Amino acid sequence: MDFVGFQLRNNLFVAPMAGVTDRPFRQLCKKMGAGLAVSEMVTSNSLLYGSAKTLRRANHTGEVAPISVQIAGADPAMMAEAARHNVDNGAQIIDINMGCPAKKICNVMAGSALMQDETLVGRILDAVVGAVPDTPVTLKFRTGWNLANRNAPNIARIAESAGIRAVAIHGRTRCQQYTGEAEYDTISMVKTLIKIPVIANGDITTPEKAKFVLDTTGADGIMIGRAAQGRPWLFREIEHFLKTGEHLPPAQVTEIHAILQAHLEDLYDFYGLETGFRVARKHIAWYTRGLVGSAAFRHHMNQLPNIEQQMQAVNDFFCHQADQGEHLKYISEEALAA
Repeated sequence: MDFVGFQLRNNLFVAPMAGVTDRPFRQLCKKMGAGLAVSEMVTSNSLLYGSAKTLRRANHTGEVAPISVQIAGADPAMMAEAARHNVDNGAQIIDINMGCPAKKICNVMAGSALMQDETLVGRILDAVVGAVPDTPVTLKFRTGWNLANRNAPNIARIAESAGIRAVAIHGRTRCQQYTGEAEYDTISMVKTLIKIPVIANGDITTPEKAKFVLDTTGADGIMIGRAAQGRPWLFREIEHFLKTGEHLPPAQVTEIHAILQAHLEDLYDFYGLETGFRVARKHIAWYTRGLVGSAAFRHHMNQLPNIEQQMQAVNDFFCHQADQGEHLKYISEEALAA
């Protein structure tokens, strides 16, 4: 797929997620079949450029190109400077965050809160595009501020006029956060109004759903976020299904065990032993979510004091899973509802 001047493996995108899409996760998803992975959002506040968190979020050492960095903020001049700063430090695509519904972001009128002020949206987009004229700028936003104000079509037209090269739209309003079901009618409408690529996002959890969303919206690609947490092989499953109409065999326990082991080692190396140990817990929880015996395992794992015991617990759990068969055993929906 040709995307804003870059040739991608496919039209499957990893959604930017704060605290999730760090370099280890982005690299893993690309290895597992994603065409592009957008970084977790980086602040536009220059006073924080040197902070450990910001430096980690902007760390793309060894990452497969293109490097897409998402910036967040509400001040046009600061956003322009953030774009220049990140391009100077290796970003090949700048993505603007107007989709995050988190209170700490929206309370400073950044993220999806910006959709309430279309004039400010235009000023920010003009400033960022003008600041990095040789670098593609993309935009992620939602269908609107609330159900009564689905102004994504207006935002999309403003974006195209400002020189934004592609947009990604989450099929919920800011007020919905992540509740309810994503709707795709607004995304489909936007696709008919603008000529730049449109990427559809929201509730894409299976290969069949990926095809449905592409067919329903006419979007140029799909963006996957929460569904890939603990399941990065979802990208190769979708890629194969879209190409062939057939399903890949389920990943075997031994392969998933190896993927998780490598992911944990990458986290320890990237964050350092202490922070990596803590960050690893949520990823282990995602990989084991819904598995038979996983609740007791996670409770035990979260009490462990060091990396060695954490890794040993993971190995023991997956070796036990492998003893039960070549594929993971999930708790039935009936059992979960009981």
